[in-house]
Amino acid sequence: MTKLSCCLLALAAAQSCNAFVAPGNARADVRLDAKLEGRDIDGVLTPTNNFVLIKVADIQEETEGGILLTGSAKIKKTEGSVVSVGPGKTHQESGLLFPMPVVAGEGVVYGKYDGTEIDYESGKHTLIQDTDILVKFTGDELTLESADVCSDNVLVKVDASEEETASGLVIAATAKKGSKPSTGQVVKVGPGRMASNGEIMTVDIAVDDYVKFRDFAGNEVQISGEEYAVVRMTDILAKF
Repeated sequence: MTKLSCCLLALAAAQSCNAFVAPGNARADVRLDAKLEGRDIDGVLTPTNNFVLIKVADIQEETEGGILLTGSAKIKKTEGSVVSVGPGKTHQESGLLFPMPVVAGEGVVYGKYDGTEIDYESGKHTLIQDTDILVKFTGDELTLESADVCSDNVLVKVDASEEETASGLVIAATAKKGSKPSTGQVVKVGPGRMASNGEIMTVDIAVDDYVKFRDFAGNEVQISGEEYAVVRMTDILAKF
């Protein structure tokens, strides 16, 4: 056997071994190309700055009671799982890097009008900023136990009594004149906002506090069929 033949056999054996790498030990550079908007691209799509690549959750075609939804009645979720994250945003004056609040594999809920939708790897994805994240969670399902908020955001269980009259009658949506609850009980508190020197400015609100926040300031989130609002600390007017 010639020296060239030996080298070729050794190379083939090495490639055969790499083909049977255990799933948990798979190399990140195995895939060399991907598809973006129907176009082949080299490597994978990598977010920059403080952007996050989200695989959008499937459209809800059935209610919890088993009723099938059709056409415009189907519920398009602003929810998904994190595919990858950018390095973070750099502070313009100090040059410090703001760490990203999520990692690949976590679930997130974001604003209805946030993000740029793209067709990536034959599936619906969206690119959002870390500041667009309302709630993050672990596991397959969003629950109050698995949910958390980022930065100086606060998760509030809105006061449902604001939806009723003094006699207990439920106010119809057409009679609310665009108003929505702006008080409630705090159930989750974010770690705080990072200052220009890298220190975390903690939130002066604690779990179980009741708060009053600006009208229309909270972003509505449904968790396990209950109504909650994600409110920034700067929009909270008072606590009691």
